[in-house]
Amino acid sequence: MAEFRKPALFEGHQFAAFTGTEDPAVVMRVAHETARALLRRVRDADDPDVVERVVHYTDEHGIDALAELWARSAPHTLPGALWRIYLVRVLIHQDPEGIAVLFQRGTERLATIDPLVVGAPTPAGPDELTALADRILRGVFDGDLGLALDRAASFCRVTASGASSVADDRDGSDPGRASELTRRALRLTKTADELAVCARLAHDGALD
Repeated sequence: MAEFRKPALFEGHQFAAFTGTEDPAVVMRVAHETARALLRRVRDADDPDVVERVVHYTDEHGIDALAELWARSAPHTLPGALWRIYLVRVLIHQDPEGIAVLFQRGTERLATIDPLVVGAPTPAGPDELTALADRILRGVFDGDLGLALDRAASFCRVTASGASSVADDRDGSDPGRASELTRRALRLTKTADELAVCARLAHDGALD
């Protein structure tokens, strides 16, 4: 049997086109090309191992490898959506215990269907949320893109609600921590709104 070789995620020329240039048009073109190429390649491969390697790409290479490609993309674009989905996964993997506390509080506080859309078990501890993060990202590549973005947006809304609630609890005893949680809630709410727009575009076949 021939030696199995790990497929490259991006073509070398795509990185080369990015390196050393600050031309916004070039940056935007490369971001869109790499996002489309990655999504198409993984979907066309129909290989679970390829999907798993893409899901765990940042575990080996770090989020900075993707930041060079997608971080400056407009939020309501395919590269912008992929960037935010990976950031959500990194957020969970870096602090699963802390995120589990915020997420659980959000499910208790938020009177919307978002906890159901996320699809997390009840209760959802650190291990369950870590697995959830991988399932959501996996769904981008082997499932319904719009649904995966909807789930990520709902996750951000639930966690933002929890962060805001815990911040209120800490306001008197630990104002520094309360301010940090409030800022996190605002960032998560913004990300949720951006992902929700991307989800609508994906459902309409218009996310690019």
